Amino acid sequence: MGLGSNMGDREATLTAAVVLLRGCFGGLAVSRLYESEPQYDHNQRRFLNAVAGGPTQLGPFELLDRLLAIEKRFARRRDVERPKGPRTLDLDLLLYRDWIVHHPRLALPHPGMVERAFVLIPLVELDPAVRDPRTGITFATYLSQADSEGIYPITS
Repeated sequence: MGLGSNMGDREATLTAAVVLLRGCFGGLAVSRLYESEPQYDHNQRRFLNAVAGGPTQLGPFELLDRLLAIEKRFARRRDVERPKGPRTLDLDLLLYRDWIVHHPRLALPHPGMVERAFVLIPLVELDPAVRDPRTGITFATYLSQADSEGIYPITS
């Protein structure tokens, strides 16, 4: 899943969210943190981003519900915030095994992730061999074609 924050103490928020996410997974791997410019609404603070994942017994919709509940614990208000605006915490389900899902509540793989270097860099860091289930292309290949300017690791 993708993690992002650009409000408040971004690093503390992501660290606390990872603690809660561990309850959803049998083992959770977490990338380094990366700082990036906002992609759409440039009149806001830079984001901290990471990617995390691991084995889970939860189905994709149950996992999505848990992610949304964790966001709410950090005062995320999807119902009132402006689209692509500032967020205390953003948790996006990027991939679920090799599933392809088209549903009003959930699209897998996450739409647009192949164009977002702030997702691809930490994803490839965790697993350089992971492939897009729609095409079979590695996300490392997508990353080699993406614009990664302005994305910096802040942790080692």
